[in-house]
Amino acid sequence: MTIPIKTIKLRRLKMTLNNPFTTSFGTIKEKEFFITEAIDDSGNRGFGESVAFLTPWYTEETVETNHHIMKDVLIKLLKENAIDHPDDVSNIFRPVKRNHMAKAALEGAIWDLYAKRENITLSEALGGTRKQIDVGISIGIQPTVEDLLEKISHHVNQGYKRIKMKIKPGWDYEVLREIRNHFPDIPLMADANSAYTLKDIEQLKKLNELNLMMIEQPLAHDDIIDHAKLQAAIKTPICLDESIHSLEDARKAIELKSCQVINVKIGRVGGLTEAKKIHDLSRENNIDIWCGGMLEAGIGRAHNIALATLPQFTLPGDTAGSSLYWKKDIIQPEVTVHDGVITVPDKPGIGFEIDDEALDAFTIDEEVFDI
Repeated sequence: MTIPIKTIKLRRLKMTLNNPFTTSFGTIKEKEFFITEAIDDSGNRGFGESVAFLTPWYTEETVETNHHIMKDVLIKLLKENAIDHPDDVSNIFRPVKRNHMAKAALEGAIWDLYAKRENITLSEALGGTRKQIDVGISIGIQPTVEDLLEKISHHVNQGYKRIKMKIKPGWDYEVLREIRNHFPDIPLMADANSAYTLKDIEQLKKLNELNLMMIEQPLAHDDIIDHAKLQAAIKTPICLDESIHSLEDARKAIELKSCQVINVKIGRVGGLTEAKKIHDLSRENNIDIWCGGMLEAGIGRAHNIALATLPQFTLPGDTAGSSLYWKKDIIQPEVTVHDGVITVPDKPGIGFEIDDEALDAFTIDEEVFDI
């Protein structure tokens, strides 16, 4: 049965992070992004979230390009095509090259709307099976090693199942060794955000002794071949992030043995439908996967929770609690973590109510489109 979408809303929000988040590319203090809303003929509301940043440091997409592509291209395609199931959306958007975060933002709202119309959770709609998910924490580059150790100790005491820290040349082996000296047994991984090349191979070999879960995206953001060379030379499992934009990217990386782990981010791969396909391929090939985070507000965080209930998400993801990032989130209740575990909500759709008052307070622009 066709999903009778009548209206699409685009809201541009601005929210300030509780603490600045620093990677090898720079520091983020506040985030602007879009909340998408798909409304059917009965008034049911489905919500999605764009994850692009103001500058193209992670991928080529930005908040402004998301706005342009959604407004001027993708919403027009939704007007012109009937949708029987959310999986149809990725096919409708297929003629548009890349722009995955813009696509995922709209597709996510339609997935949420579909699940609410079917009176099932988004997790169930995706084929998820878990009622709880293990989560880890991502820690940006800190001013000093002492600051980093203090943050790690705090999050370990909170029960997070895995610690991820950002690294870059000059802030890598020695810092990780210091962490290991203080926390010899914690599940620990390093995220390089493409800060290295094969010229750094001897430095990266040093990480072998530190018993890391993985090193994430050490080489170029669009590379698969050099990662295969690096993986053959080091014992530490490589996790690919920025290199994997599609099922085809994942297939090639697996065949080339470029990685042992894949970080699946809904926005980066173009939506939940493509994320499911990468999940299925990874399961067939015994590749560990986990759900990455993009400093999402509550709606994006809820989508991540639902995706992480699929069975091949074998490693803790980045979906920490709302309060770690925001003084006030845009959902009720906010996402909470207890002993490193999030309980999957059992209400239809994303499972959280929208805090419309907070949503209005953070909105700096809004557009409405008839479908």
